[in-house]
Amino acid sequence: MSHGPDGRGTTVQYEREGAWVVVAHGDYDTNTIAPLEEALDTAARKHTCLVVDVSGVTFADSTFLNLLLRIHHMTSLRVAGPTRQLRHLFEITGTDTVLDTRDNIQDALP
Repeated sequence: MSHGPDGRGTTVQYEREGAWVVVAHGDYDTNTIAPLEEALDTAARKHTCLVVDVSGVTFADSTFLNLLLRIHHMTSLRVAGPTRQLRHLFEITGTDTVLDTRDNIQDALP
């Protein structure tokens, strides 16, 4: 994640093979979720297939999880490359049966 001139994070986004990809990188909690939340909200309203690359997420709490669940209800969401910590979070909360997780970006594309 790069940082804009005001110090807020920005999110890398791009189109690939019919899907809109948003790359999440770094730590996500109540204090840091806003730029990603804005990017995912906007993307979910514009695209029917949304892939979130979470391979670069180093920490995520319930704020991140709640965001993914909300976006999941707005569009076709695929979560690509979850780290061990994220897989564990999904498993212990039962969201591994709700979220469509894929091993990598290529597997997440339509």
